[in-house]
Amino acid sequence: MSDFAGMEDLLQDFLIEAGDLLSGVDNKLVDLERNPNDLHLLNEIFRGFHTIKGGAGFLNAAELVTLCHLTENLFDKLRTGELKVGPEMLDVILGATAAVRSMFGDLERGLQPAPAEAQLLEQLKQALAGTLSSAPASAKPVVAPAPVPVASVPVVSSGGNDPDWNAYYHAVTGVTPPGEAGLPEIPVTATAEDPHLNETVAAEIIQAAVGRRSTDKPGYQGPPGGRRDGERQRDNSIRVDTSRLDQVLNLSGEIGLTKNRLTALRSDILNGKNDTDTLHALDLAVSQLDLLVSDLQNAVMKTRMQPVGRLFQKYPRIARDLARSLGKDVEMMLAGEDTEIDKTMIEDLSDPIIHLIRNAVDHGIELQAERMSCGKPEKSIVRLEARQEGDHIVIVVADDGRGMSAERLRAKALEKGLISDEEANTMDERQSFNLIFLPGFSTASTVSDVSGRGVGMDVVRTNIQKLNGSIEIKSVLGKGTEFVISLPLTLAILPVLLVCLEDQPFAVPLSMVREILPIEPKEVQELGGRATMVVRGEVLPIVTLAALLGWPQERVPEYGVLMQSAEQSFVLAIDSFAGREDAVIKSLDDFRPKGVAGVTTLSNGQIVLILDMKELLGGMGEQKVATRAQLLLEHRQIAAAA
Repeated sequence: MSDFAGMEDLLQDFLIEAGDLLSGVDNKLVDLERNPNDLHLLNEIFRGFHTIKGGAGFLNAAELVTLCHLTENLFDKLRTGELKVGPEMLDVILGATAAVRSMFGDLERGLQPAPAEAQLLEQLKQALAGTLSSAPASAKPVVAPAPVPVASVPVVSSGGNDPDWNAYYHAVTGVTPPGEAGLPEIPVTATAEDPHLNETVAAEIIQAAVGRRSTDKPGYQGPPGGRRDGERQRDNSIRVDTSRLDQVLNLSGEIGLTKNRLTALRSDILNGKNDTDTLHALDLAVSQLDLLVSDLQNAVMKTRMQPVGRLFQKYPRIARDLARSLGKDVEMMLAGEDTEIDKTMIEDLSDPIIHLIRNAVDHGIELQAERMSCGKPEKSIVRLEARQEGDHIVIVVADDGRGMSAERLRAKALEKGLISDEEANTMDERQSFNLIFLPGFSTASTVSDVSGRGVGMDVVRTNIQKLNGSIEIKSVLGKGTEFVISLPLTLAILPVLLVCLEDQPFAVPLSMVREILPIEPKEVQELGGRATMVVRGEVLPIVTLAALLGWPQERVPEYGVLMQSAEQSFVLAIDSFAGREDAVIKSLDDFRPKGVAGVTTLSNGQIVLILDMKELLGGMGEQKVATRAQLLLEHRQIAAAA
């Protein structure tokens, strides 16, 4: 039963507002680290904690009030000049914001928050008294425990035949891994000679930043992990500017008036009034209705749009903590936070961008000594930018690190057996960069909590493609790397090209279409048993729509649609095409045939399938690949001549 019975609406409002406030506080703390004497920042952070404390008081969340009160008092002394901000104090404050976020997770589950760790509260009190030690907040500065005999700790299985690695770790080091509830916590002092503890501290940051489950380790064969601690369920609420709702209301009223006008004209026509003035009035009314419906559709779409800044605001804290754990000096720069994106995309973009930032900080950015030897500034920059280009949103994640070597990527892929020698020799730079998206590909020599499993970038591309988007890599060795994500403005409407197989139309995403070409038999060549065409000096395979759908090919295709995805480019052979449409996608929840993304309805009422080209291409075996003779139906021509 919920601890907040009868207060659910108040709790939900508090979580939404307090969550935004806390994200803002995190960003301001990262700015405060660079400008410790900025009084405006100190006041803003003070007000953030004060507001959260006030809301928690209404909900009787005593533990949250206690934690916010201590932090608020600390900032009161900081803004009056009684205390000064230092790295150790900032670590403690960031630890407090992490504890507040954890308490929000308890509130989301309808539970009173658990008390903050006693050590964190003690550190806050020490900071208030000005007696905070110089040890980092992540360390636990007390006397090291006596050695723990190995035999004294039972090592039990965590499921199946898997050993309990946490128990082994405790037995060998005498240190309790974070989050291990079954063993008492034995704090020690973190030193450079204790690599196990340093790795554990880094693991804590990755767990908080990336949300890796305990089951996400190589070779894990047990049941899949459940919801991550603190992982929120999808937020189905949305904040809409009242001016946009006013616009929708006004357009609805205008449509109502136009409908009344059409009803009156219909009555006149049914009564035999078919003169020129009546028909002209009907034409004007229909044109007016068309314009109003189009405006209403755009206005409703705008109510779904949210500033991408709400997505970006959590990343500076993640980049800062991760860089600090890796011994790097990284500053994150944000641009284009006011750019608007469809609400349904915001949460789905969170994990891909986290992976890209993590890779930039871990793989892309060099250590300070290496940067200085290359003539670069000690502080590295990771840039996260959003902008609108036409009917697409472009998100850029860039770093000024070491860049990528196409030759090294090909060599690594060959070593892992992901590509053949022939494929490696024919790859250009763009294709070589795209190797990092292959499942299992990683340039890391060892597996760590940050990287090396070869799953991160594969997940990034998969999630981007689910949003009908694409990702492109630009890199200069020694200068840095840039990932460019291109996404449609909305998922509710999909621009498509209508292609026909005989008389049946199908819709393919316009984002994959580059151009439409006539298929001339004399230009069709055969290479490796496949029909191909040369387009601007590039040899492209020809794939027939009939083969993709498993239909028999009844006639020679007249047109080819040059299509390009992240993996490949090819020519889709079709009988004809019917033009471009902005399709309103209707999903097939109960029954979805393979290769079908959804359906749409044309202006004439005909239902058309929207094809999922990636799924169709993935399920096409070699037996469906057409040769030149099969494509041009030469066997029929020979039979007819005989």
